Amino acid sequence: MKFTWLSLSIALISLSAVTTLSAGDLNVGDDAPEFQAMDDTGKLWKSSDHVGKKMIVVYFYPADLTGGCTKQACGFRDDLKTLSDKDVIVLGVSGDSVKNHQLFKKVEKLNFPLLADEKGEVADAFGVPFDKEEKSIVKEIAGKEETLTRGGTAKRWTFLIDMKGKIALKNTEVNAAEDSKAILKAVADLK
Repeated sequence: MKFTWLSLSIALISLSAVTTLSAGDLNVGDDAPEFQAMDDTGKLWKSSDHVGKKMIVVYFYPADLTGGCTKQACGFRDDLKTLSDKDVIVLGVSGDSVKNHQLFKKVEKLNFPLLADEKGEVADAFGVPFDKEEKSIVKEIAGKEETLTRGGTAKRWTFLIDMKGKIALKNTEVNAAEDSKAILKAVADLK
């Protein structure tokens, strides 16, 4: 078989498309990826310490202390007791730093871990689109102007990992304000 530059280029483009698509091909029923990241306390949070013990909500969001992201986080905060009673833990994941997460938790009185995924490694493991461009916002927090810089921006996607370590829910069209309610329904449907 004789290859021309054109056929070789087409083959490389096809191979590249397959590689790009495979990262996002994590679907319901698939094994959840193993992941780890620094949490808002500065400690390493490892999925291997939690999978199989409880169901795990892993929700990706663009940025701390912004409109939709705050609504989403506060929904999980408000529903956490009900979720905890159903053996569910919640993790928020964004490209923000540990410091940003600490401020976000303090301002909004969040009661669940936030993971700092500044390089997008956790997002990549789940196939979540992640813009690696560093961005900053300035917010007034407790009367002091703070600059919150994040390493990148994840799309708003939510996953539920069941007790067997499988993806039980994948939502790529998340309504931020209603995300915790959608998870409550998904958990009820699994039980």
